[in-house]
Amino acid sequence: MRHQRVMKKFGRSTAHRKAMMKNMVTNLILAESIQTTLPKAKQVRKDAEKMVTIARKGTLAARRLAASRLFQPKAVKKLFDKIVPAMEGRNGGYTRILKLGTRKGDGAQMAIIQWVTAPEAKDAAPKAEEAAAEEAASPAAAEVK
Repeated sequence: MRHQRVMKKFGRSTAHRKAMMKNMVTNLILAESIQTTLPKAKQVRKDAEKMVTIARKGTLAARRLAASRLFQPKAVKKLFDKIVPAMEGRNGGYTRILKLGTRKGDGAQMAIIQWVTAPEAKDAAPKAEEAAAEEAASPAAAEVK
């Protein structure tokens, strides 16, 4: 029985599935955003958030453990030097999944997985706040005159 088992098999052998997840987490770290199917994105989110949790320790043992779970040394460097400092103050929820709809060929649900601190998310939020602040300021300025 599969009690308490959450990992999907994706129709692959164990070695292929583990290699695929390592590759996808490595690519997420390097590219900061990847497009994949929704079930794979959900599994990558679990693995990527565990990697950030490991990397937040910042110890040599954590760096070696991350290196054993990622394919490229530059991904380990980027994880420790750029991604973890950007996640400072967060207690989880390091990634977001954006649903894209279905793929034309086979109808699979597609999604984009990215870090919460992705540049698109950073740039959009201040612009929206500035616009709201300007709208709030302009009627008040008209009432004063």
